Amino acid sequence: MRHLLSTKELSRDDAIALLDVAEDMAAVQEREMKKLPTLRGRTVVNLFFEDSTRTRISFEAAAKRLSADVINFSAKGSSVSKGESLKDTAQTLQAMGADGVVIRHHASGAPQTLAMSGWIDAGVVNAGDGTHEHPTQALLDAFTIRRRLHGATSRGRGLDGVHVVIVGDILHSRVARSNVWLLTTLGATVELVAPPTLLPVDTTAWPARVGYDLDASLAGGPDVVMMLRIQAERMHAAFFPNSREYARTWGLDDARFDRLPPTTMVMHPGPMNRGLEIAARAADSPQSTVREQVANGVSVRMAALYLLLSGERGDAA
Repeated sequence: MRHLLSTKELSRDDAIALLDVAEDMAAVQEREMKKLPTLRGRTVVNLFFEDSTRTRISFEAAAKRLSADVINFSAKGSSVSKGESLKDTAQTLQAMGADGVVIRHHASGAPQTLAMSGWIDAGVVNAGDGTHEHPTQALLDAFTIRRRLHGATSRGRGLDGVHVVIVGDILHSRVARSNVWLLTTLGATVELVAPPTLLPVDTTAWPARVGYDLDASLAGGPDVVMMLRIQAERMHAAFFPNSREYARTWGLDDARFDRLPPTTMVMHPGPMNRGLEIAARAADSPQSTVREQVANGVSVRMAALYLLLSGERGDAA
């Protein structure tokens, strides 16, 4: 695997192979000594043009547990925010001998530009670009679902026949986009539910059903309900009347949660707006996978860095 830029490009075999390696990494996390020497001597740079403490810490923990050297590069307050281009930054990282670059950027396509430009030899991992994709979040979601469903017999399995309902701000969500492609590749059926104003204008190319009625989508008892975070700027930009109206129509409140089968998983990429898109009782219930998602994120990111950096540069997936 040369880069990890998008779930849309991942084959089923590659995705399952990565999830299987993540199982090995998860087993390491349960040991007293949580470190592996696999990436000793390698340098991983966390290049974040957007704030994201959770994702950055997860990647940092993953790299350090593989014994890599980690450099955290925050673009805020640096020469980047003063006008240095992505090309200049890449050439600086190349001169420093970076082997892997984990990049989060506000512009969709920035990780692809970095990976394909020839400015840098490092493997590139997309940690979220604009409203485009967030592949490791989708991979950790799939890993979490697979573990809940199959436990110790997860290896080699996809998510065939699993019904996933993704609810909320689909329009601006890179998490939703990555999940639609990955979950479908793994055999799941994906359904998107949102206010019409928070759905893309054209979803005909997406392998997912689209609806506006959350109660109707939950009536069939889906295997997974994934609630997306509503960002504060959406609440003031006329995408929906007000937060109370949103919670009443599209939020996973106590009444909706009580109607779900006890086997339905409740997921959220975090951070959560309790009382808006998800009720506290749903978020803290045994059906919630929120804490597992955080723990599994480290294992999945360890797997991604391992596959990108442990072999010879340029190897095929």
